[in-house]
Amino acid sequence: MHQIWFMIGSFPVRAYSTFFLLAFLLGLGVTVYFAKVEGKGHYVDHLLNLAPMLFISGLIGSRFWQVFFFDWPFYAKHPDQIIAIWNGGLSIQGGIVGAVIAGFIYIRRKNLSFLELLDLCAPGIILGQSIGRDANLMNGDAFGSPTGSNFGLLYPQGTLARATYGNHPLWPAEVWEGQGDIIIFAILLLLKQRKWPPGWLFVIENLLYNLERFLLEILRGDSPRFLFHWDAAQWTSAPVVIACLIAFPLLARYAKRNRKKEQVA
Repeated sequence: MHQIWFMIGSFPVRAYSTFFLLAFLLGLGVTVYFAKVEGKGHYVDHLLNLAPMLFISGLIGSRFWQVFFFDWPFYAKHPDQIIAIWNGGLSIQGGIVGAVIAGFIYIRRKNLSFLELLDLCAPGIILGQSIGRDANLMNGDAFGSPTGSNFGLLYPQGTLARATYGNHPLWPAEVWEGQGDIIIFAILLLLKQRKWPPGWLFVIENLLYNLERFLLEILRGDSPRFLFHWDAAQWTSAPVVIACLIAFPLLARYAKRNRKKEQVA
């Protein structure tokens, strides 16, 4: 855990920022690679054109989600911290929402398949999320609650985790989530070996991630709890899981209807 790599004059080069940027670039790189090897090279230029929009919209969405859904009581008392993203506090779920909205607007204007693009991006998204959890670990945020034993992560002085719980080992919630994301990434690679209805791969990625997120949030110690003792991430994950289960038959029916139209044409 190392929050600052080095200083350029008085400017700190932070581990959180560099890992966040690395997550985006590697996720984009994986997506471009799959576009080329799967015969969808026409998406490459669109992906590169979309990249700045996805980065900015994802950043805005992730911060908006964190501030207004995850930790509004804190930011209401400290409004000067709302734009202080260098201190951490970027919601993965909000980032996905922001990026999906930007991608949808772009794809509609270009008259391309939005579902095909989502499937193409799914492995890169989950890979980026995994690397993003490394950013949380280095920064000492998105931490777990005390384990009540000698097992767990002991964060150094200067981190939010240490300031919150002191000299108590915490559940490695962000580490386990990052590892779980890599497992989901591998599952998606295996699933890519066969053809699925358009949109299914993206839905599978969201279903697996939000199930994982819901369970691991039980161990988190950095978020306020609401009804059922769920935090904001669990209240986000549960509806997404339900929406994914509903989406499977709808997308299958949509694909079947399109195949019939193509056969008639």
